Amino acid sequence: MVDQIRDFLLTFSSILWEAMPFIVLGAIVAGILEELLPQQWITKFMPKAPLASAAVGGALGLIFPMCECGIVVVMRRLLKKGLPLSCCIAYMLAGPIMNVVVLLSTYYAFKTHEIDGVRIGVDMVLLRALGGFLIATITGVIVYMMSKKTGVAALVTATAMPSSLPMADDDDAMAPGKPKPLIKRLSNISSTALHDFMDITVFLILGAILAAVAKMSIQPGTIERMSQDQPFLAIPLMMLLAVLMCLCSEADAFVAASFTKMAVSAKLAFLVLGPMLDLKLLMMFTRVFRARLIATIVVCVVTLSLLYSIVIHVTYRPITGPLLWPQGTASPTLPVDKPAPIEEKK
Repeated sequence: MVDQIRDFLLTFSSILWEAMPFIVLGAIVAGILEELLPQQWITKFMPKAPLASAAVGGALGLIFPMCECGIVVVMRRLLKKGLPLSCCIAYMLAGPIMNVVVLLSTYYAFKTHEIDGVRIGVDMVLLRALGGFLIATITGVIVYMMSKKTGVAALVTATAMPSSLPMADDDDAMAPGKPKPLIKRLSNISSTALHDFMDITVFLILGAILAAVAKMSIQPGTIERMSQDQPFLAIPLMMLLAVLMCLCSEADAFVAASFTKMAVSAKLAFLVLGPMLDLKLLMMFTRVFRARLIATIVVCVVTLSLLYSIVIHVTYRPITGPLLWPQGTASPTLPVDKPAPIEEKK
């Protein structure tokens, strides 16, 4: 019992402290966007076509790089500024993957992994980025079609609704041509950042508690052993593990790389789904989205991640040799000892 309590506290605190710096960073960025980013500019910048808008959102992580722990608050501020809902959803899902730091960590985690003598570090980076972009863009288009039928107000909470009118208590609302004093801008940024930080942190704590409880009953070694003889079973198992472990996208590649005897497609499922959906993110979603939209996001990202990983499992090949090694052979990430030649007796 004491060991279980200790494991729970260690898991809970590690998730909380790992996410906290990014929550703070996300709140600060959200405050800056709220104060300095003109609403008219962001609405003019976005393309009108739903597919193009979602695609821009999927690539927006290259401009506003953010871990999944802090991207929810940034996305909510962009939504309030008038960014289309489909674009915001695509950015929220793909942003933690289309992040230079995340892509570099993925490369360094897999740079020494080989399949038939071919290193797959670059392949893993490209496959992860492609999967994140495609899944986020398709989900964004589906959300756009939903919003056309139901309206945005039926999908997002009141705290995330776009604000088209200035607040009545804003001292500068009646004089838009007059520049705000620096101290006023800093005060607004601090106020917005503190509000978003407190609002999201409560649900981060609840998500960390659920993740710590779930992780106590999951043994990664068991999943790895089960997947060796059934590679297609490994894909949903690794997706489940990604949801329960609540890892930061800047460090999850090293965890995936540690599963040395697992198919690459299963590792890819872990790397693509994890930054888009886990227990702490589900709790954070409740502050921005209504239940109907949360259910749609979950169904879309889980289904598309599964299909994408299966397609990679069946079709993808590296430069030479199959990406997925035949059953019964040694893992391609581990060196295989060749038996010494038998000398003939003279």
